[in-house]
Amino acid sequence: MYNFLRLKKNLEKIKERFQEEIVSLRTGRATPDLVNKIMVDCYGSKDLLEHLASIVVEDAKTIRIQPWDKSTVLSIEQGIERSNLGLRPVIDKESLRISLPELTSERRKDLLKILKDKLEDAKIAARKTRDEIWSDIQSKEREGDITEDEKFRLKDEMQKIVDDANGELGRIAEKKEKEIIQ
Repeated sequence: MYNFLRLKKNLEKIKERFQEEIVSLRTGRATPDLVNKIMVDCYGSKDLLEHLASIVVEDAKTIRIQPWDKSTVLSIEQGIERSNLGLRPVIDKESLRISLPELTSERRKDLLKILKDKLEDAKIAARKTRDEIWSDIQSKEREGDITEDEKFRLKDEMQKIVDDANGELGRIAEKKEKEIIQ
């Protein structure tokens, strides 16, 4: 009997990463999740914004970012601008303020396109994981550890697990799409 634990763990990681990535797609309401995973080029390496500053929601449309090291303000500003989230930070003394404008229909379309791209990336990662497991199953059959019939039964079982994961990714994307459209 083949153990699909590695496949299930990898698919779960893909789902978690997809959820983390799409949380930053703005739906019109300020939240720290919008910016905390932005990569900032600082101290000669890249780091997450949440590791460099405190992120506070001032009101429904405003986020304040207070760097722990004041010399990183410009690096953080550049990181936010390069993030492709359509956010424009304003340096306010030793911190940054982001005011979220209303979403235009054009920006909503852009966000939906980004969502679809991220979904496709997640599905590609799931296919790569599936292909690795399939190669392992085929090698076990070549070595004589399993029969040809077992190989195809395991292939069907593996595909069902991958299809379930893809369905879950699709449901997550649908939910986010509804948030963006509203």
